[in-house]
Amino acid sequence: MSTNGLLIDYEFCTGCHSCEVACKYELNLPHGQWGIKLTQVGPWQISDEKWQWEYVPVPTQLCNLCEERVAQGKKPSCVHHCLGQAMEYGPVEELAKKLAAKGKRAALFVP
Repeated sequence: MSTNGLLIDYEFCTGCHSCEVACKYELNLPHGQWGIKLTQVGPWQISDEKWQWEYVPVPTQLCNLCEERVAQGKKPSCVHHCLGQAMEYGPVEELAKKLAAKGKRAALFVP
């Protein structure tokens, strides 16, 4: 049996926080606790015409990849509700190949 994980492509994250909200609701987490937390990098001016301003969804130790949803054949709540389609759930082997092809600004999360 293969292990499943979460591929997060930071290039497409819009910073909408829908992953955070969906996760908090799905796991019924109290105020101040997060299963996935959106962090912000920047804005920093790199040159006259270039800025760095990125959003980075980071799964926490409370993330269980929505094991109850997944057991019902559904995607994890963060993946389902991601407006930028920056997250993908599936077998780690497949996601690792996609991550290698991507090259940068992406991460693979395996709980």
